[in-house]
Amino acid sequence: MNWASFQELVSGVNKYSTGLGRVWLTVVFIFRFLVYSVAAEHVWSDDQQDFMCNTRQPGCTNVCYNQSFPISHIRFWAFQLILVTCPSLFVLMHVAYQETKEQKCLEGAREHFHPQYPNPGKKCGGLWWTYLLSLLAKATVDLTFLYIFHCLYPNFDLPRVVKCAVVPCPNVVDCFIARPTEKKLFTYFMVATAMLCVILNFCEMAYLVSKSCKKPAASANLRQKLTLHFNNTGKPVPLTSQ
Repeated sequence: MNWASFQELVSGVNKYSTGLGRVWLTVVFIFRFLVYSVAAEHVWSDDQQDFMCNTRQPGCTNVCYNQSFPISHIRFWAFQLILVTCPSLFVLMHVAYQETKEQKCLEGAREHFHPQYPNPGKKCGGLWWTYLLSLLAKATVDLTFLYIFHCLYPNFDLPRVVKCAVVPCPNVVDCFIARPTEKKLFTYFMVATAMLCVILNFCEMAYLVSKSCKKPAASANLRQKLTLHFNNTGKPVPLTSQ
């Protein structure tokens, strides 16, 4: 997996994000991506090799490992990180579409050109909805993965000893996980940072919606002040005073 390209691609949306969006990107790349690539991968590198059961029955250790870990933590988190950052690409694609359309109009109209998107990166109109839906998609992806992870590993727990009685094991055998405490701490950390990202997504959505609702009220107040001033003086308000 080319993490450098992955980081460069998602970082491009940084200049179109709000302050909370930039905090989200920081949490993703420092507390999730870097922890995953630098530490977590090494912690789980010997996962299957050091998974030992107190039996020599051929195949028993493999089936017990498959029962205890239906999906690798590392592959699960990698897939989650990829999907949770994909919605940011829709914002980049929307901005690129607006810039391309503006350029075509400029080439066709030349002297009589009137820009449709004076500021293609400004979050208004269709871009506002694209940005809001991308936040909703990111929160949904993280919550879905957390739910699946909770179903696979109840309470996100990682026991020291696993009881296994799957065929071809001759009876109930005890299997031991390598470095369970260290792995449990990393698991809790990854879950906590995912929850933090979800909270940031919902806070940013609330910020965008509240800011959008305030604009009509501010415009109405401005029109009311202008009307009142015109009725009192009979003169329009100069632009320099607004």
